[in-house]
Amino acid sequence: MQPSELNPHIAPQFEAVNDYIINHLGSNVPLVEKIGHYIVESGGKRLRPLLVLLAANASGYQGEKHIPMAAVIEFIHTATLLHDDVVDNSELRRGKDTANARWGNAPSVLVGDFLYSRAFQIMVEIGSMEIMEVISNATNVIAEGEVLQLLNCRNPDTTEDAYMQVILGKTAMLFEAAAEAGALLADCSTTERQALKEYGLQLGIAFQLIDDVMDYLSDSDAMGKNVGDDLAEGKATLPLIQAMRVCNDEQRILLRQAIREGGLENLQPIMDIILSSGAIEYTQSKAQQAADQAISALAPLPDSSFKTTLEQLASLAVNRNT
Repeated sequence: MQPSELNPHIAPQFEAVNDYIINHLGSNVPLVEKIGHYIVESGGKRLRPLLVLLAANASGYQGEKHIPMAAVIEFIHTATLLHDDVVDNSELRRGKDTANARWGNAPSVLVGDFLYSRAFQIMVEIGSMEIMEVISNATNVIAEGEVLQLLNCRNPDTTEDAYMQVILGKTAMLFEAAAEAGALLADCSTTERQALKEYGLQLGIAFQLIDDVMDYLSDSDAMGKNVGDDLAEGKATLPLIQAMRVCNDEQRILLRQAIREGGLENLQPIMDIILSSGAIEYTQSKAQQAADQAISALAPLPDSSFKTTLEQLASLAVNRNT
């Protein structure tokens, strides 16, 4: 089941967001439109725009502005994907060639810029300075998180705290902003706004932790990207960090070398070390803790089918294989 199918009341709104996104990819430059459609229509779950819809509904919102607001979040997310794939030299995403693999780095970066600017055009139409502040702050933090990840690449001394700072910035921040934007549209109480903001943050953490686990457990058909991509890029994600913390000296030397050099020459022995070290279970437990905190954060919200769906979404984030 797709996350958008968890609640029948949200399905028509989700379809409206999809239509809105497609209708706002127009450009006078054909290549911009072609790349924009290619990446936006490539099959993601659109959890972040779904979060806007659920947060707004859970807060009692009765208007229509949550539709364009959800599109804003998806445009920003898509822009980060385009930029990430260039930085990481990725060739596969969601089971398809990345935009940079098909059209080159320069067009991918520039279309990412186009999607950022389109998102801010839509926000001007929404007309909320509070939302503009939340989203502009979030995009700034996301950019810092990406730079921090770049600095940590090929660094075998990356700590768990440093890793957490990266995922707080590059992933969890947009989840947080999506949930908070939905609450702001509803003009709900400060308590409910803070509850949804915290929910989004913890959901984003759980989601990224499981993403990093799947880099070692899943397969390219299921994930839509190449297995071991993080290792190939020299990224010390939590499964690697924890494995280095508990393995023997000989194994630690191999892991440190793999991070420093990148590549997949020793993928199988490294996966064997990670699997035998308990690092996968450790990371999964951290993800479960974050999901539990997300669910607990929702306590101040009134009971509704939308609150229940938010709770289900947190559970789904840690119990998935794609």
